[in-house]
Amino acid sequence: MKVSRLFDNGNRFGMSAAVVAVSLMLMAVSAFAQEGAMSPYQDEQDGVSAGGKWMEFRSEDKMTGAKKVRFELLANNYFRQDPDYKPRVEVVCTNGKYQYADFNMGGRLGRPDYPGFWGQPKMEVMVRIDGSHDHKGWNWVRGRFLAMDKGTVRGVIGAQVFNLEVRTRTGPQIAEFSPAGLNLDEVKHVCDLTPHKP
Repeated sequence: MKVSRLFDNGNRFGMSAAVVAVSLMLMAVSAFAQEGAMSPYQDEQDGVSAGGKWMEFRSEDKMTGAKKVRFELLANNYFRQDPDYKPRVEVVCTNGKYQYADFNMGGRLGRPDYPGFWGQPKMEVMVRIDGSHDHKGWNWVRGRFLAMDKGTVRGVIGAQVFNLEVRTRTGPQIAEFSPAGLNLDEVKHVCDLTPHKP
């Protein structure tokens, strides 16, 4: 009888230790999620907060030595196609200059609407930046990305609200973003990019 009680007490202690260990691990993961993010790219450093909900990732081209900075903003919501992947905006700068920005919804886009001047496929999207909205024609890249125009990017980095309606394979959907809080001094320094109201 005494042996079974000792075993029960030991088991409780073991379970308590396991619960404490799991709790500490979850707290560490939660702290890392608030402070940084793991990069999905092999040669890119893990991300650090760039202010608000933005993350900043840095890398260096192994051949040219070019310094690359990527700012990423995740949507507040998911699309129906992939409930595990939030749509995102990525702003990429190289050697202190803005290079490009993409919208990635995490799944297949709907078909493009029309060809651009050079024949590249384009999709019309509706953009809301704070209190104004507009229709834009963005380059449709391999059915997975939309190349954003620089004017929209400049509007987004200084905005409180950014919503984007795109056509997916299952119909139109809206990605909702909260871009407020980005460190604009850092963006000016690494991208030579300043906010501009639409």
